[in-house]
Amino acid sequence: MAPRANWKGFLRLSLVTCPVALYPATSDTEKVSFNQINRKTGHRIKYAKVDADTGEEVAAEDIMKGYKIDTDTYIEVSKDELDDIALESTRTIEIDEFVPKTDIDNRYLIRPYYLVPDGKVGHDAFAVIRETIKSMNKVAIGRVVLTNREHIIALEPLDKGLMGTLLRYPYEVRSEKEYFDDIQDVKVTKDMLDLAKHIVEQKSGSFEPEEFEDRYESALIELINQKRNGVTTAAKAAPKTAGNVINLMDALKRSLASEKQSAPAAAKETGKAKGKKPKKAASGQREMLLPISGGGKRAVKEAVKETPKKAEKPVRTPARSKKAG
Repeated sequence: MAPRANWKGFLRLSLVTCPVALYPATSDTEKVSFNQINRKTGHRIKYAKVDADTGEEVAAEDIMKGYKIDTDTYIEVSKDELDDIALESTRTIEIDEFVPKTDIDNRYLIRPYYLVPDGKVGHDAFAVIRETIKSMNKVAIGRVVLTNREHIIALEPLDKGLMGTLLRYPYEVRSEKEYFDDIQDVKVTKDMLDLAKHIVEQKSGSFEPEEFEDRYESALIELINQKRNGVTTAAKAAPKTAGNVINLMDALKRSLASEKQSAPAAAKETGKAKGKKPKKAASGQREMLLPISGGGKRAVKEAVKETPKKAEKPVRTPARSKKAG
């Protein structure tokens, strides 16, 4: 099923307007998640809202928001008062300006969205706006109202559509000075820098997110697989910690030697990888999702539901790579 649009309205560049829909570009729904349950009964834990002093449960209609002044003092703010100051969405993303992408500090980036034409009309106008942004090699800056708040949004071409990235306001970004001021000024020698550069050259490559596997997610799925099949899980041995580095130059030399030794094996693997298939996930990953299409936590629930009472050997299926996220 296609995801629901987070927002629908219009995109406008001066007098050029088209209907658009805004969709989230990322999702956490595929990740395994847990509920809290009672160890004794196996029932799910339910949370109640209670008065901190009396311990009595409070009805929803008696709950309001309060801004904390000090330990026991709050300024009460009603829902009606919040509604009065909420921004009315104009249902329009008005492009205010165009800026070089390099001008946007990465700390201001919040989350990406996909912006697409909404319906059968407006594709021509959408294409004009998209191609204009692309030809200028800049990012379009506009504003959009989501959940009663106004957000800055940066628009840039992506394939046939636009990617819109919500941006933080300056007051939301902390200054680096309060963290970096205590870092000592160290003079790095040319020899050390040269050795470090050689290590970087040995490790250099292109960014291919499909090559990254979410190892913790794989371990979670394998753990659930083992438990649903009655396999006892053994405690994992504590990892060995590296000793203190006494001589930095010696550590750099040993690092470089280690990288050089591993380079031939990596090159051999690269030769095999021409026309490569997606990276295979860890053993056990997704094998419990065999009867379910789509994967994710819904598939885990369904798979557990369909598990026979008697432990069975998991059926292995081709694994699907987990992307870095």
